Amino acid sequence: MAAALSALNAKIRSHPVLNYVCSTHFWGPVSNFGIPVAAIADMQKDPEMISGRMTAALTLYSATFMRYSMAVTPKNYLLLACHTINLTSQSTQGIRFLKYWNYGGREEALKLKAQQGAQTIQKEGKNMLQQGEEKLKEVKDKVVR
Repeated sequence: MAAALSALNAKIRSHPVLNYVCSTHFWGPVSNFGIPVAAIADMQKDPEMISGRMTAALTLYSATFMRYSMAVTPKNYLLLACHTINLTSQSTQGIRFLKYWNYGGREEALKLKAQQGAQTIQKEGKNMLQQGEEKLKEVKDKVVR
């Protein structure tokens, strides 16, 4: 059994593409792609949920490992791509964070929510007034008969 597994491993490792797919140069970046995918998905969410410290840490982490991916032998272009995408998406999240908390984005969002709430209350008030007038008319018609 051990000889069969050893032969299978030797056959896989003899093919350059399969050898690459079975290495940490492939699976490390592939598993790491979860971070930029999550950051890209979070771009649709409320900027109030962004952690400035975590965004800064992930930005520095990606910048560091972009350099590392070119320093290893052989160069790991998949890791470079992963961290380039992550650096870009984390930088975008960082800009969203700064706009929201430091440059008036929060105030604009709160103002917009207040305006939407006032419009909702106004519509509900009109609906209630209309319903009251209809009920009053019904009662009036019943009394007159």
